[in-house]
Amino acid sequence: MVSVSIVTYRTPLSELDTCVRSLASPEVSRIYIVDNGRDTRVRDWASAHPQIIYIPADNRGYGAGHNLALRRELDITEGSYHLVMNSDIEFAPDVITRIEGYMESHPEVGTLQPRMTGIDGDRQYTCRMLPTPADVFIRRFFPSRLFARRRDRYLLKHLDPSRSWNIPYHQGSFMFMRKDALRDVGLFDERFFMYPEDIDLTRRLHRRYLTLYWPGATIVHRHRAASYHSPRMLWIHIVNMIRYFNKWGWIFDPERRRFNSRF
Repeated sequence: MVSVSIVTYRTPLSELDTCVRSLASPEVSRIYIVDNGRDTRVRDWASAHPQIIYIPADNRGYGAGHNLALRRELDITEGSYHLVMNSDIEFAPDVITRIEGYMESHPEVGTLQPRMTGIDGDRQYTCRMLPTPADVFIRRFFPSRLFARRRDRYLLKHLDPSRSWNIPYHQGSFMFMRKDALRDVGLFDERFFMYPEDIDLTRRLHRRYLTLYWPGATIVHRHRAASYHSPRMLWIHIVNMIRYFNKWGWIFDPERRRFNSRF
């Protein structure tokens, strides 16, 4: 069985409806809606869905919101998997069944992310190398035509997308995780309000488990890339990446070098 958590903040109900329809699978046991906006519209909408557990929350960030659901789930012995996902994700309901089946037959996998596309069908490169400060700076502040080879390597565009790959950074929009692995390595680091919490958790899982890109299922991500359009979100992105590099190392990060050297 699979539990799911979705963190919302002023999220359109139409988006939530589409997202929850994707979870119409017999394998999904509980859906947590962690509402960082304490929105009465979301509360009333959730009350009409018996499978949904509504959690109103102060906005302490993306990872902290998911942790509210994860702490409940890790105390529950029923079910082996938990899916962290964004509300702007959609997919066919059999995707959950296929991923759970793969995880059941591959106990060495701690977290899995399937193939992800945009609404136009173009592939999204959401499984990546661990970033260096230069990678972050180049992607945020340089025109896309500059440093193209470095950008492509960071996004692992050279890997065959029809194969599975053990990759140390999964974007947090869809993280299908083994609950025992989370009991082992811990939850999201709540020092990160938003953005690098997924890098941090994936690399901790990567130390002990496979953190797998798996092309056996495809999901659609209506990616908004808020930090590219909002000065406030850009500032949040910068501050939290500074916290990330303060934790793991700016220039000297031997684990990053070791993990990335495999690609």
